[in-house]
Amino acid sequence: MKINTVLGSCDPADLGPTLVHEHLLTGMPGAYLDAADFDRKKEFSNVAGAVEKVKQQGITTLIDPCPMELGRDPEFAAAISDRTGMRVIMSTGLYNDAMGIPTHFRMKDSDEIAELYVREITEGIGSTGIKAGLIKAANSGIPGHPGEAGITHVEEKVFRAAARAQKATGVPILVHNSETAPFGRQVLDILGSEGVEPKRVMIGHACGVGDMRYYFDILERGAWLGFDRFGIEMVAPDRLRLASLIGLLGVGYDRIMLAHDTVNCWLGRLGKGMQAMIRNSPKWKLTHITEDILPALRKAGVSQASIDTLLVKNPRDYFAA
Repeated sequence: MKINTVLGSCDPADLGPTLVHEHLLTGMPGAYLDAADFDRKKEFSNVAGAVEKVKQQGITTLIDPCPMELGRDPEFAAAISDRTGMRVIMSTGLYNDAMGIPTHFRMKDSDEIAELYVREITEGIGSTGIKAGLIKAANSGIPGHPGEAGITHVEEKVFRAAARAQKATGVPILVHNSETAPFGRQVLDILGSEGVEPKRVMIGHACGVGDMRYYFDILERGAWLGFDRFGIEMVAPDRLRLASLIGLLGVGYDRIMLAHDTVNCWLGRLGKGMQAMIRNSPKWKLTHITEDILPALRKAGVSQASIDTLLVKNPRDYFAA
């Protein structure tokens, strides 16, 4: 199966070392209303520099699963890909109940939402002609929101839309899942009830959960785990993420993919909470895995073959399944 990238299509075998969850440009819903000082030329230069640096360290593909309402900008991504030579794959899909899913989509049913997803995959995003290569779906939000107690009604509707679009197009689903209130099992139940095979689903943001039973349940069903928030120390320390990853590899579980969930360009002014997270996570950058995490894995005895599985084989198989 061919993969849609921002500059055309490629074969799964072409991906090479891949970071499965990074954002070139993003912003919370409404950020465009607070972006009067946004300097697109300057931001483009900064992002291109960061991408070029990690490409020099061997990464050849970035997956940018930015939901459509969080500042997704396929033309920005295409220009970055053209400038740097980095392969970039973008997504269709909506975010979670707490921080996304605008009223326009809350008023639609799953089939109506799925129709848009399919159009963005098969025809292109808006009038850009740039096709999405995967589907983003999300649950759980912020402490105190109902989404931290379970999957909300509107999130379930959007998950069913993602499932129906997946069945129609064959592209995989990438799931944002809270690290403090993870519902990966329940997500797989919903998607499975729509006929989606677990091997077509990655449960992201799993690395800060630190619960081996949770990991085993998801992996034994045949789904993928995203250890994709390395460097965000305010959410969970990298020691925990590394301990979980090394432990899983040590007992034979390797259906795992790596990334940082970086935001390389913010649209709109940052709030104090996000400023604090960035300030307290100095290694939250595209090169953290190549510069720090891979050496730590090697020091712990993880083989190069296992590292190649995490970075190369698993992303290839995720898209090619």
